Amino acid sequence: MAFARAMVAAYHRYGESPAQALKLAQITPTQLQQVNGRMTARQMETLSGAAMRELDDEGLGAFARRLPWGSYGMLARASLSAPNLGVALKRWCRHHGLIAPDVQLKLGVTGDAAVISVDETNSSLGAAQELSLCFMLRNIHGLACWYIDSRIPLQETRLPYPAPAHSDTYRHIFPGPLLFDAPRAEIRFDARYLSLPLRRDEKALQQMLQHALPVTVLQYRRDRLLVRQVRQVLSAHAADGHSAEGVAKLLHVSVRTLHRHLKEEGASLQQLKDEMRCERARDLLQRTSRPVKQVAAAAGFRNEKSFIRAFQTWTGQTPALFRSQAGV
Repeated sequence: MAFARAMVAAYHRYGESPAQALKLAQITPTQLQQVNGRMTARQMETLSGAAMRELDDEGLGAFARRLPWGSYGMLARASLSAPNLGVALKRWCRHHGLIAPDVQLKLGVTGDAAVISVDETNSSLGAAQELSLCFMLRNIHGLACWYIDSRIPLQETRLPYPAPAHSDTYRHIFPGPLLFDAPRAEIRFDARYLSLPLRRDEKALQQMLQHALPVTVLQYRRDRLLVRQVRQVLSAHAADGHSAEGVAKLLHVSVRTLHRHLKEEGASLQQLKDEMRCERARDLLQRTSRPVKQVAAAAGFRNEKSFIRAFQTWTGQTPALFRSQAGV
C-alpha cells in the first residue's frame, strides 16, 4: 500500500483529488493508511492507470515535466523495429532520456550479465524516488519480456535507498536477489537474452497498449532461453544421467516450472537429453576410434546394448555402420 500512498502524493503535488482513482481501485481511506496494508496486482494496475490518465503524467509527478499519457507507448513503438532485444533496449533508454532528462538509463554488459541502470542526473527524485525507480525498472523489464515473448529471470536488482519497512513486497516486483543502499538503481539478467529477436509487430503493440500496465505489474511465465540453458547444462556433463531435479537445481527453478516451460517451448527434458546424447555419440564415432562400449558410456548409457538400440532409433543406423560411413 506504500505505492498507493506514493501515487496519492502525486495527486497532492498537482493539487488534485485521488478520490475517484481510489474508488476505481476499491481502496478505502482506512486501507490506504494501513502501515502493513496490501493491494492486489489488479488494484495496482487500476490505480496506476487512473492516476496517469487523470494527472496526464505517466511519471506520476517524479520528473520536472509531465510525461503525457501515451509517452511510454511512444517509447515502445520507437523500438519495435529493432532486430533484437539489445538494440531495442538501447533505443528505449536513449529515447527515455529525451522525454525525462532527470534520469539517465543505460544498457551495458558486465561479464555474462546485461545491466540496465538508472542514474539520477541534475535533481533528485525526492519523495517519488522509490515509486519512480521501481516503476521504471519494472516497466523496462516487463517491456523486454513482452518484446521477445519470454520471461527474463532477474539475476539481481539493486536500489539506491535503505530497505523500506515493506521490503518483503519487493520479491513480488523483482524476483531474485535484492541489494538496497546500492550506488545506483539497476537490474541484471543473462546477457544472452539480448540477442533474441523481437516477436511483436504493430498490431500486437496496439493490443498491448490497451492493457499495457499488466506488462509492468505481472510476471511473464514463458522462458524462451530455457531450452538453450538446458542444452548447455546437459552438454557440460554429457556422461551424467541428469535428473529433472538436478537440472532444475542448476537452473534455479522448480521441477514443475522446468517441465512447464519446456512444454511451452515444444520440448521435453527427455527429448533434449536424447538430442545431446546423440550429438555426443555421433561426434565421438566420427572423430575417434574409441570402442563402441566407451562411446556408450561417454554418451551417458549404462550398457552397450541400450546405446546401440537408441542410436538406431535416432539415426536409423548402428554405431558401427555410422562409423564406417564416416571413414573412421
